[in-house]
Amino acid sequence: MVGILHGRPTHSYYSQVSQYIMKVAITASDAFVAPYIIDALGDAAVVIPDEVLEDNMTLDVMLTPCNALIHINSRPVDTSVARNDREVKIMMREAARPVLDAVNRHGELHMIIVGTLRVHPPWSPGDDYYGPESSLSPRDTAAEGQLWIEENALERAESGRPVSVIRASNVQGVPLQGPPGNGILHRWASESQIGWINVPGSGDDVKDLVHVEDLVRTVLSVLENPPLTRESFAVGSGKGITMSELANIYNSKTGASVELNQNSDGEVWGIVDAWFLEHRCGFRPLISLEEMIDEALEVSGY
Repeated sequence: MVGILHGRPTHSYYSQVSQYIMKVAITASDAFVAPYIIDALGDAAVVIPDEVLEDNMTLDVMLTPCNALIHINSRPVDTSVARNDREVKIMMREAARPVLDAVNRHGELHMIIVGTLRVHPPWSPGDDYYGPESSLSPRDTAAEGQLWIEENALERAESGRPVSVIRASNVQGVPLQGPPGNGILHRWASESQIGWINVPGSGDDVKDLVHVEDLVRTVLSVLENPPLTRESFAVGSGKGITMSELANIYNSKTGASVELNQNSDGEVWGIVDAWFLEHRCGFRPLISLEEMIDEALEVSGY
């Protein structure tokens, strides 16, 4: 398995995962992160279609050979529904309830829930980095749904049936099925083609950008080394950059003008405690900001 960046192996022990894991179920698959996880796992992946969640018998049969389950928990599978739609929390809760109940019915199943930092309160310069001890205050309705699922899973965690909650920062990259890319780096690369980039906020806000391949590396590391009972932590590069600094890089590379004070609704600011990530998983993200920017520009035709 080779990553999309420079032919670099995305994870040094992709090939070893199957030695430790019989099968891994994936539920609530999205169009971006889940395909990378499925591709990385290869024959070990058991993709649970959404319609199977309504059939306990079929769901149990599909989970029988599995000793881990990954639930994508950032928003409803139906991406046409806005994050603040009042139905979002209900949709996410009802989609997750059969999964939570199925995990209860199985003897030993490591559940990994992959979501976003939006369950934490907004970040300001000087605040602590996001980590296991960060306070919880969902920013929108989808984040409320995410937190409901996380808390219910963590309450049910026990020895032999552990739960890992992974909250990702601003995930960048190109979907396996091809462009357009995901994240602000790709959005700005596309905007640069028309001569300007729209900068959310004043330019002083800080983002921590992480590549999807590094997020997948984290998921695989957690699969290989489950916690005793429960854990929750953030995933990011551990490095922040202001929007003004990032915009200036795009200006120097593309000549696009910088338009400040654009709409910042839904943006995720703040920096992740990468020291904890290194302590937990044994590595920090490998793909640099420079590589992520180059990838975004290349995909957009620069």
